[in-house]
Amino acid sequence: MRLVLASASPARLSVLRGAGVKPMVRVSGVDEDALTASLGPSAAPETVVTELARAKASAVAETFADTTSDLVIVGCDSMLSIGGELHGKPHSVEVARQRWQTMAGASGVLLTGHAVLRVTDGVVVAQAAAHSSTVVHFATPSSADLEAYLGSGEPLQVAGAFTLDGLGGWFVDRIEGDPSSVIGIGLPLVRTLLTRVGTSLAELWGAPDS
Repeated sequence: MRLVLASASPARLSVLRGAGVKPMVRVSGVDEDALTASLGPSAAPETVVTELARAKASAVAETFADTTSDLVIVGCDSMLSIGGELHGKPHSVEVARQRWQTMAGASGVLLTGHAVLRVTDGVVVAQAAAHSSTVVHFATPSSADLEAYLGSGEPLQVAGAFTLDGLGGWFVDRIEGDPSSVIGIGLPLVRTLLTRVGTSLAELWGAPDS
C-alpha cells in the first residue's frame, strides 16, 4: 500500500514525512479558480474546499489508470474564511497586504478539505471526503514586520496569506483546533478517512521509499 499526495505543497509533504509516511507526490493540475467559480457564489465554504480536494485526488487517480498498484490518493485544499469572505492564495504582495489589513488582530476559520481515494489495479474502489475547521487568532504585526513578511514571498502562495509552521507563525497568537490541518493536511481527519476506505496507518508506515 502506497500513499500518493495529490499536492505540490512542501508543507503537506513535510507533515506526512514527520508522521512516518513516505508518499509519492503527483500534482493534479486542477484549475482551482475555475472549479470554485463553477460551484457558484452560493456554495458553502466547506463544500468549496472539499470539492477542490476531491477534484485534485480524482485527477491524480486518472494517472494511475494503467497500473496494478494498490494506492491511496490524498487530495487537500485550504482556504481562510474571514470577514464574511473565503480567501485562497493571494499570489501578489498587494492582495496579501489587503488580506492582512483584515486579518490583523482578528480571527478567522481555516477550512481544509480532504479527499481520500483507494485505487486498486487502476480503478477507484473506495473514496471518502470531509473537511476540518480550525479557528485562527491573528496578532497585529508592525508595519515593518508585515512588509518584511510580504517581501519574503512566503504568504503569496499559501491559503489565507499566512503559515503556522513558517515565518507566519510569529503572527498567530493561538488556534482552536488541529494544528496539522492549518499547515495543510489534518492527520486526525486523514486517519479517519483512511479507515473509511479500508486501509490503516500500519500499512502506510510499512511502505517503501518512493
